[in-house]
Amino acid sequence: MFKDELKLVPHLPGSYQMVNSEGTIIYVGKAKDLNKRLHSYFRGTVTGKTALMVSEVDHFQYIVTKTETESFILELNLIKKYDPKYNILLKDDKTYPYIEYISKPYPMLKVSRYTSIKKKDKKQIFGPYPNAYAARRIVNLINRLYPLKKCEGNPHKLCLYYHIGECLGYCVNNLNQEELTKMENDILSFLRGNDKILIDKIMEKINILSNNLNFEKALELRNELNYIKVVLDKQKVELHDYVNRDIINYYYLNGYLSIQIFFIRNGKLLGGHSNIINTVSSCEEELNLYIYAYYQNHEKPRELLCSKDVNKTSLEELLGLKVLYPEKGKKKELLDLCYTNAKINLEREIESFKLDEKRTIKANERLGELLNIPHLNVIETFDNSNLFGSFSVSGMVVFKNGKPSKKDYRKFKMSIDKNDDYHMMMEAVYRRYFRLLTEEKALPDLIFVDGGEKQMNACMESLNKLGLNIPVCGLKKDEHHHTKTLLNQTQEEIDLTNETDVFNLLTRIQDEVHRYAISYHKQIRSKGTLASVLDNVDKIGDKRKKLLLKTYGSLEKIKNADLDELAKIIPKEVAIDLQNYLKQLK
Repeated sequence: MFKDELKLVPHLPGSYQMVNSEGTIIYVGKAKDLNKRLHSYFRGTVTGKTALMVSEVDHFQYIVTKTETESFILELNLIKKYDPKYNILLKDDKTYPYIEYISKPYPMLKVSRYTSIKKKDKKQIFGPYPNAYAARRIVNLINRLYPLKKCEGNPHKLCLYYHIGECLGYCVNNLNQEELTKMENDILSFLRGNDKILIDKIMEKINILSNNLNFEKALELRNELNYIKVVLDKQKVELHDYVNRDIINYYYLNGYLSIQIFFIRNGKLLGGHSNIINTVSSCEEELNLYIYAYYQNHEKPRELLCSKDVNKTSLEELLGLKVLYPEKGKKKELLDLCYTNAKINLEREIESFKLDEKRTIKANERLGELLNIPHLNVIETFDNSNLFGSFSVSGMVVFKNGKPSKKDYRKFKMSIDKNDDYHMMMEAVYRRYFRLLTEEKALPDLIFVDGGEKQMNACMESLNKLGLNIPVCGLKKDEHHHTKTLLNQTQEEIDLTNETDVFNLLTRIQDEVHRYAISYHKQIRSKGTLASVLDNVDKIGDKRKKLLLKTYGSLEKIKNADLDELAKIIPKEVAIDLQNYLKQLK
């Protein structure tokens, strides 16, 4: 396979792209030696997900670079551009909470989540905290012990927190700068690793409450102290240099890569991040790509402790941090512990991981076989929703390789406001694919309509108008209104009785598009009801109506709104008329 083409590939670094018969890039990789890497796919033995990818390759292409680091950057840029089906670039990754200290204009402490490193510039951030509950509880405790500013905005008047002694009244009082500096130093010292400051502060508060016979609050603080001690005990590690570092190691078995990251902050182990990947390329390439992608969305520590399989030169250059390979001592012990956790995670999760693949990827492949679609990847599904012909909408959900891709979901507000399911389906389908054609974006491999022959005919009528030949399938219900039969492109029935995984996949897609369409319909209906009510109040025209809709979004919120708040949007006399009118409604 590709014998002659492989002879022409140079022994140079670069990025390669695997392309299917439709001209779509399905995988992007990089290599120190393009010739050796590409030979490994087509002249060597491949299994699992790699074999599946290779079976789809019609041809390959490549771009030579000067260095391996340049090939790394090119690979990342191409993955972002083409979003290939066999590349996993933290698509389902989550962000972790941080504790953020804000000193100006007034001292505040809060839990924040960041998805971009740029958002943290010039802010004092501590974390990440994999346990969000622990982060919130620590912030709440510090707020109880220290009179920080707790209300949002700048109200210019004393609030409840001031009267109960939990705020210094920053909005109106001239404050003692020395007192503020002492408080700030205590808080930052604790967040940087000095546990004794907070524990002593809690004990001092408990003694004061006990002496004042306020035993209930003293007990509450005692419970908080016990909780904090448990959290701090779990975080203890044998490093005392207070350097912020992450420790990364992995375990690889039969095409599955388990990655484990430990977060060490100020000498404490705050927790970790783990993931399991079904690999396509080499273990080392997948590991390096994952590490780089991870730190595009997370705080970068001062240094990384890694195994020697991590590309030190490229990561240091691209991430701007120090990469170390510990070979002995306590750091090596922590690296080994990270490896042990990665191994345990894979051994524990591999069966559920394989089961999830069976329910999603394998079921998706089987559906492609049943419908004679060789390489089924993207399925787009439509469903309509209306109430007696009013507030008509359609929803579209997208599943890729058997899993929902929520960033690709779309909503359609129908131009026809009547109970006409056929023409609603026609309109939604036409609008969707007219836009994709106009923007020259990729079309799906399959359209699945939540219905039978009627909905399929409506869909195909719109596709014919656009000159498209995308396969369409639907579901036929039995006399008990239970889904039983799959209808293919020619509306032939395919019995799903012995196709449990396919049936469950189609049911998940069906439930998801129904939920999505219904939720959008409720949203539109709520706004439509509110808009129609506002039309009945004098002196509320389109401009004021839009402002009210944008600000409140529901009748109940307007009805319960403070009159002074409403008067900021509409004249006070109109606000009074509106509230009086709403009170008359049941």
